[in-house]
Amino acid sequence: MATIGDLLDVTTIYHEPAVETFPRGREILARYPDATRIAVPSHWNIPALHGNEGSVEDWVRIKRSTLVLGVKKGLTMRPNGRSAHFIAPSTSNGCAMACAYCYVPRRKGFSNPISLFVNVEAACAAIARHATRQGALPEPDTIDPAAWVYDIGENGDLSVDAAICDNVRDLVALFRTLPNAKGSFATKAVNRDLLAYDPQGRTRIRFSLMPARIAKVVDVRTSPVAERIAAIDDFVAAGYEVHVNFSPVILYEGWEADWRALFQEIDGTLSDAAKAQLKCEIILLTHNAGLHAVNLGWHPRAEDLLWRPDIQEAKVSEGGGANVRYRAGWKGRWLARFKAVLDETMPYCTVRYAF
Repeated sequence: MATIGDLLDVTTIYHEPAVETFPRGREILARYPDATRIAVPSHWNIPALHGNEGSVEDWVRIKRSTLVLGVKKGLTMRPNGRSAHFIAPSTSNGCAMACAYCYVPRRKGFSNPISLFVNVEAACAAIARHATRQGALPEPDTIDPAAWVYDIGENGDLSVDAAICDNVRDLVALFRTLPNAKGSFATKAVNRDLLAYDPQGRTRIRFSLMPARIAKVVDVRTSPVAERIAAIDDFVAAGYEVHVNFSPVILYEGWEADWRALFQEIDGTLSDAAKAQLKCEIILLTHNAGLHAVNLGWHPRAEDLLWRPDIQEAKVSEGGGANVRYRAGWKGRWLARFKAVLDETMPYCTVRYAF
């Protein structure tokens, strides 16, 4: 079975000059002593890397072989209100995986390997200060019954980041000390090193799941869906709160039967303890015309599933981007049917958020 480490063979590191003044920066550089180091003014401005809409060979090669190191400048919390109460300052950006629907390439050029920020102490301190100012959660809500929840992995996959350095371990340790706050991140990878992080119920991992035959097409370089499901019990036993993201929900002929089978697989795999704490998010696919055009150059089979103008319509995102989503008139009906199938097979799984 492939491991997290198999995703990476770092031979080139782009880094801001200040990276070497931070202990975490020196640790990461020492981990890859043979990698070519290229100093850049900013992790956001690497012309040789960002904007490369190359072939699949380049796309995957860059994700495997290239790492970017920078210093996080903005340390503000952004209100969310959906999956979390707040989006915390990212300790990473980009990913070693290559999911065909990922929105991050649209924001940071189409070549988006992992960028890690080496000033994790500053991010942790900013979260702690913010949580202290918040005080107690006034009342239970759909995000959490008792704690403010901070999404700590909005722009990457922390399970893979944890294979490179201890940023994720540091974040999990931080939330152990914050009685009124939890960390939360979604993942499509199983990194069993995280089982030793001792989260004490203060970190929520959300395993993203979809029918396996569809994931094999669109979830490129991720852990198999069955492996993600099988890991849930172990992560619950290790002290994590474990939820699932049914995301993205892609509509195609036969989708309902595939999802029912997935729900039955989950139900037949999880322990009673895991089921008792399980909640979920449901997120229907949002796609993008620019990403569609790029995908046609390296993964057209995915676009057979993702690009469906017959059932999609234009949508302007919260960030102002021009995207496409399933048509509003039908989306509500499909979502209601999805929830009904879920309730039939996993009635204990509360839907925290659906979109």
